[in-house]
Amino acid sequence: MIMEKSVAIILVNYKDYAARFLSACRDSLRLQDYPAERVKIYIVDNAATPESAAYLKDNYPEAIVLPRPDGNYTAANNLGFYQAIVDGCDYLVAVNMDTEMRSDWLSALVRALDDNPEAAIAQSKILLFPRTGKEKEGPRINSLGNVIHFLGFGFTSAYGEPDRHIDGYPEIDGYASGCSFIIRREVFQKVGGYNEEFYMYHDDLELSLKVRLAGYKIVLAPRSVIFHKYEFSRSVNMIYYMERNRYLTLLTFYPAYLLLLVSPAAAFMDAGMFFYSLVNRWFGTEMKIYAYFFNPKNYERLEREKRKIKELSVVPFSSLAHRFSGRIEFQEIANPLLKYLANPLLDLYWRLIRSII
Repeated sequence: MIMEKSVAIILVNYKDYAARFLSACRDSLRLQDYPAERVKIYIVDNAATPESAAYLKDNYPEAIVLPRPDGNYTAANNLGFYQAIVDGCDYLVAVNMDTEMRSDWLSALVRALDDNPEAAIAQSKILLFPRTGKEKEGPRINSLGNVIHFLGFGFTSAYGEPDRHIDGYPEIDGYASGCSFIIRREVFQKVGGYNEEFYMYHDDLELSLKVRLAGYKIVLAPRSVIFHKYEFSRSVNMIYYMERNRYLTLLTFYPAYLLLLVSPAAAFMDAGMFFYSLVNRWFGTEMKIYAYFFNPKNYERLEREKRKIKELSVVPFSSLAHRFSGRIEFQEIANPLLKYLANPLLDLYWRLIRSII
């Protein structure tokens, strides 16, 4: 008999997150059909307090609680993943706490890697959590794998579309959503885990790009079904990290020639974002983003990361970039200017760039 892989599941708590979501997530995890003795649950208590630690231990006593002080989401994931590696786990699973899963969610994720030796990551089929009887009868898709825009934006594919049957293990051209994916231990170590400078947002995009540059595939595991209690927030912190990390993605991964080629489109988008910041009263946040990139110390860290990526890369970045999107198709920020002006122009420009590279 083949021994099942030992699996670590990493959850990250932040402030009142566990009080809102842990119970339902925990109950779903307890109902998984994968052998319980082969699974370790880790909860990284990000911005931990004595009260949050006590709550987690009381409400999920079989979980291993790892406290952290500062709220850095990427560092929290690294802490959980590396502790799982020290504890001898073969496969590592990142999953959001605001989820509930079908009972074969984990076994289907494991099987996706077992069945695809060339893949390092498999993402679950992520559905929007049904909140009404009608939604339960016809659930909608949250993500079938995420898309990378050539200006560094990331967004979900098939968002809001009706759930549907999917055969096999389709390859994901962009990146795996951090809501629910599994990665091989040795690959996580090889690519150096998450870049903690990202702090939050685009962390899953950054990790996936490194995995693909290292020569591995990312696949969808459509029989691993998870329901996400998705909430799109427009907090100032979210805006800062999403925009800053978009630039970080470009500067970390793009070769100089490609940065030069996309710079006119990037300037066009920056002008739009600057105007948008004035209209929506987060001009101060936009200035904070610029201030980050005027700090020379940040470029020292960026150059170190670029050298690491160059060392692990066996695939030219241009082959990945050919699969990037020229259109921003994120329903939460859709507006007429984006739909009728920016998207057609950016898509045309990216088609020209792809013909060159």
